[in-house]
This record gives sequence, C-alpha cells and structure tokens, in this order.
Amino acid sequence: MDKHPEREPNRVIWEVYYILNNVVLIGIFYFHAYVLIPFFIYKKKFPLYGLIIASTLTGLVAFRWLFQTQVIRNEDFELNPTVLFSIFMLLFILAASTAYIMIKEKMRDDRIKSQTENETLKTELSFLRSQASPHFMFNVLNNMVALARKKSDQLEPSLIKLSSLMRYMLYETDEDQVPLEKEAEYLQSYIDLQRQRFGPNVKIDVNLDIEDGAYEIEPMLLIPFVENAFKHGTGMITEAHIEIKMTLKKNVLHFLVVNRYDPRSVELKDKTSGIGLTNVKRRLNLLYAKDHTLTIDRQNERFAVSLNINLH
Repeated sequence: MDKHPEREPNRVIWEVYYILNNVVLIGIFYFHAYVLIPFFIYKKKFPLYGLIIASTLTGLVAFRWLFQTQVIRNEDFELNPTVLFSIFMLLFILAASTAYIMIKEKMRDDRIKSQTENETLKTELSFLRSQASPHFMFNVLNNMVALARKKSDQLEPSLIKLSSLMRYMLYETDEDQVPLEKEAEYLQSYIDLQRQRFGPNVKIDVNLDIEDGAYEIEPMLLIPFVENAFKHGTGMITEAHIEIKMTLKKNVLHFLVVNRYDPRSVELKDKTSGIGLTNVKRRLNLLYAKDHTLTIDRQNERFAVSLNINLH
C-alpha cells in the first residue's frame, strides 16, 4: 500500500503540465515560422518583433511560476533558474523554427527553379516559332517585295524594323531578364509590321507608355497576347479593331490587349499556330507566381486580356 497517496495526484498534475508545456512550445514554433518571420523579420519590423519575443518569454516564465507556486505549492521555487531555462528553451525553439522555414523555402525555390528550367526546355522552340511564324514572315516579305517594285520610301524603314525584330528574337531572348524598354520596342516593331501588312483594313490603337526604363521583364512574355489579337482579330472580321495599351505605375506593369473576333474561327486558328494562352499562363505562374494577375474576358465578340505584373 502506498504510504504517500499525495504522490499520485502530483504525478498526474505534472503530466498535465508537461503536455500543456509541449503544446505551448509547439505553438510558439509554428507561430514564429509562419507569422513572425514573414510579417516581422522579412518586413524588418524588428522593434515589434523583439517586443513579441519578450512578451513570449515573460509568458513562459509566468506559466512556470504559476504552476509551481499556485498548483503544486512548491516552496523551493527559484525565479532565476526558471528565467535562464526559459530563455534557453525559447532560443532553441526560435532557432529550430527559423531553420525549418529556411529549409522549406529553399526546397520551394529549388522546385520552382527546376520547373522553370524544364518548362523553358519544353517550350523554347515552339515559343520562338510562335513569335515569328512562317506565315507572318512570308506576308511581311511579300509586302516588302511590293514596296521594292513600287520603289516606295517605306521599304527602308520596314527593313530596319524587321531587322530589329529578328535581332531581338535571336540574341536578346537568351537573357533571363531584359529592360522593359526593349520589350516595348520589340512590341512596337511587331505591331508596325502588322500595321503595314493589313493597312486600313484593321484599325490599330497602340499606347506603350513606359516612363521608367529601369525595370526588367522576362523577354518575349507579352508578345503572345499581341500575336493572339492579330491572329483572331483579323481576316473576315467586320470592322476589325485591335487596341494595345501598356503603362507602368508604382512598380506595376499594366498591359491590355483588346480585339474583335469571330467565335466560329477561333478553334480552327488555335489548332494551326501559336503556343496558346495556356502556355503563357503557365510561364506567368512559374516566373511571377503571386506577383501577377491575369484577366481574360470574352463576350459580345470582344476578346480582352488584362495583365498586371509587379516588377518590384
């Protein structure tokens, strides 16, 4: 028979204490990883971060003090060892939590990088072909032959634009990022050649307003939307009209492409050329993740693409 029956309830109380203590420590671990690090450390709110850590330490000490003095009535409780132990334990939890989130983010970045490299290998050839399809180049060259026969003054500037377009496609796209100004120049050259190709049959409104040329962007990221507009917004379209607008405000690139289209011809044209909007969406998700929004509106024979990218 147990001569000290009070030991059994004390043991149960201590077990409850250890369970609660572990739950608190686990909570601190994940709170630090998913709240304090992203919203305070990354955003450099160090004073507030320090205040929260100090408050957490005070809470741990208070929890142990209340338990030992008020629950189990420990008359030998010493504050200084409890404070030192709590500091050590808290620092260990913070270090482990930081290491955990850093390893997790490193694994995520490596996964995204691997996906990006694989996607680039898969789409590089088809992507380049989609930007300078043989059909487009054939029409441009035919137009230039006609200009040469007429001895038109437009032949030389047209050749310069074509040369600029080809140079950008062959050399500039090897870089991971290019100046936004160069991307805009490429778009303008492409549009000018299409304008020459269709003449007055297609109304084209263009506004590429880039105030700050210091920003960079993934090369040839925007051209598929423009190519898509000319592919679906020309031909047998009544009152064909294409609108292209690009502005840059407070680090955010706003890109809008609108065209009329014939719903009956869309499916056939999608099968014959281009990498399609699905591939462009994939590239955007890999390259800019949460730093972009893409809205596609298709109604009343009007197709509109609105893209916003945070260029940091």
